[in-house]
Amino acid sequence: MSYYIAPRFLDKIAVHITKNFLNLPGVRVPLILGIHGRKGEGKTFQCELAFEKMGVEVTLISGGELESPDAGDPARLIRLRYRETAEQVKVRGRMCVLMINDLDAGAGRFDEGTQYTVNTQLVNATLMNIADNPTDVQLPGSYDSNPIRRVPIIVTGNDFSTLYAPLIRDGRMEKFYWEPNRDEKVGIVGGIFADDGLSAREVEQFVDTFPNQSIDFFSAVRSRIYDEQIRKFIHEIGFEHISLRIVNSVEGPPTFKKPNFNLSHLIESGHFMVGEQKRVENSQLVDEYNRLNRGRGYQAAPPKIETPISQPSTNGSRQSEPLNTHVSLETQEQIRQILSQGHKVTFEHVDERRFRTGAWQSCGTIHIDAESDAISTLESHLTEYSGEYVRLVGIDPKAKRRVVETIIQRPNGNN
Repeated sequence: MSYYIAPRFLDKIAVHITKNFLNLPGVRVPLILGIHGRKGEGKTFQCELAFEKMGVEVTLISGGELESPDAGDPARLIRLRYRETAEQVKVRGRMCVLMINDLDAGAGRFDEGTQYTVNTQLVNATLMNIADNPTDVQLPGSYDSNPIRRVPIIVTGNDFSTLYAPLIRDGRMEKFYWEPNRDEKVGIVGGIFADDGLSAREVEQFVDTFPNQSIDFFSAVRSRIYDEQIRKFIHEIGFEHISLRIVNSVEGPPTFKKPNFNLSHLIESGHFMVGEQKRVENSQLVDEYNRLNRGRGYQAAPPKIETPISQPSTNGSRQSEPLNTHVSLETQEQIRQILSQGHKVTFEHVDERRFRTGAWQSCGTIHIDAESDAISTLESHLTEYSGEYVRLVGIDPKAKRRVVETIIQRPNGNN
């Protein structure tokens, strides 16, 4: 297939790699290029196409390799792969890069449910150290005084705000947010269907029919078109014989004729897949189950009711004033606004000593999506942690990122 490389993406990759292999006097070049954006927009695949076009060799690390039961292994792996890539530049005589896919999944912290381990800290610290000293990267337990070749690092991810802030600061990491515009999306989708007989106008109409879908959606639609032939083949062979026919057969692998990729068929399959997406988004069965379990095993403290009390006035008579509850009207309104946007809320606390280091801890509640549950739960937490800081956190469940962080209680009960 003649896949399409977005010129804007190729330009960013080429400039970053080339700049890191040049000696520019007096210019501090960031070693790391961070490519972030929505899921499924082809960040990794576009990188692969750019590397192939430029003739660049790649050493890969997956975000899944950044955790280990043995403390220090992921940091050691990064240093080892970096040194191997530097040696590869010398041996091959061509540009090489170190690429870490899904860095935020391996080293980021999305919410209070994400454990922050020793390995997470070491990975962040190691990448910071390499970015500051790219020609002096040592392995644990050994020291080599000879400088090594500088190697550019490219990392991908969805939300870099979950990473340790000093790692992504300017000077260490150059950020590139990848969200293909319509023309780029048309070009990429056109490359996916280049051999299927779709005209340029049909590709544009297909993209415009699903404007909010990512690139991998259109690739998945193309794959789905083959399902009809595969289903027919399975029924012809029989369910009980399909394993022997595919895996252990002297007849060779089956062949399929190219299906009909007409636009109406593609759009029909696309609408079916969109329907499945919405079922996943709307089911929310985990939240329903958790609410049921919470109703059986956990009862939040009931909200306090404002009752009038009598206080003496300056003229000798008595007047009524409402008692001040823990949850102010402003906080209630903020909770209401967060939930109305489809987000969820949770709460965190920290004592005065840990507040200085930002070491917030979860109050132990799951993500709440009901206003009454949120207010009653907050009342309970404000009482339990009356001598500590308590903050409200709003979370976007789709993007898996925080949208609001507001301190609603300070020590000694000061809101």
